[in-house]
Amino acid sequence: MPVTCTNDCNRRAKLKRPKTAEKLCLECFYQAFEDEIHRTIVNNKLFQPGESVAVGASGGKDSTVLAYVLKLLNERHNYGINLVLLSVDEGITGYRDDSLETVKRNQQQYQLPLKIVSYEELYGWTMDAIVQKIGMKNNCTFCGVFRRQALDRGAMLVKADKIVTGHNADDVAETVLMNVLRGDIARLRRCTAIMTGTEGALPRCKPFKYTYEKEIVMYAYFKKLDYFSTECVYSPNAYRGYARAYLKDLESIRPSSIVDIIHSGERMSIKKEVKMPEQGTCSKCGYISSQSICKACVMLESLNRGLPKLAIGKTHKAKVVTICSNAFQRIIYRFKIFHELERDEIKFV
Repeated sequence: MPVTCTNDCNRRAKLKRPKTAEKLCLECFYQAFEDEIHRTIVNNKLFQPGESVAVGASGGKDSTVLAYVLKLLNERHNYGINLVLLSVDEGITGYRDDSLETVKRNQQQYQLPLKIVSYEELYGWTMDAIVQKIGMKNNCTFCGVFRRQALDRGAMLVKADKIVTGHNADDVAETVLMNVLRGDIARLRRCTAIMTGTEGALPRCKPFKYTYEKEIVMYAYFKKLDYFSTECVYSPNAYRGYARAYLKDLESIRPSSIVDIIHSGERMSIKKEVKMPEQGTCSKCGYISSQSICKACVMLESLNRGLPKLAIGKTHKAKVVTICSNAFQRIIYRFKIFHELERDEIKFV
């Protein structure tokens, strides 16, 4: 027997909504999906009339649905914002070059302007060249730092007031888990923020903060949106993949786990003595940084010098502590020998 829509619209249910387990027809699912994003935008005051908003467009499902829905909601609810697609070409053969073709088709389909910036023109390096230099380990660290600054630079070129990204609820929950597992207390406070960078020139916001990845996929599928679904060839070794696998296991047991983790991150108590990094500008490139020289410049200099591992290793302070610790142990060991002590009488922790 056919199941009718939970909303009593007398239409046949076509899907079970992952987030709420409601059985909905396509029309009611579209409406619920779009209304939820609209409420997120309005409740958090993400946009102001007259603003120019750069949509981080990679050609994937998240950014494609984001561009489509923002254009739809902007016209439906009269946000009064000007949208522009902004893409970053990392220089990954067989992946980014193909996905950019999808972005170019989206430009025609949604009739939005498009700006593409590349690692090669900004930094003189492509990700293919970087991976050839450093190998498969830690390549996502380089890409993440460069990509973030590339988006800022591209947004400045198109004179955008804000950047919106397709980070969804799953992404935010994964980030909370990663920060907990790494003990990164300082980032726990801001990793769940729906808008960041408000102290700088280019705020970033996440309209999909409470939107499940599965629902984004379903929306793109049933709407027949044109998106690129191939995974980055360099991402299988990324640390985030382990957090993602764990989160999927939790979701299969209890679907509310995703939003529960987000709410936990929002309410996570931060010790007062934990000092948050203050935002400033990089002395070399002039972009926002909490250090005198931004991470992108440090990494770029290490690549140009042929010493990429220096950019991702331990800090100088940590090396000094290690050296001092080793020297101290040698002194104590000689002291023990001098007094003919047994080695197991003094233990090092």
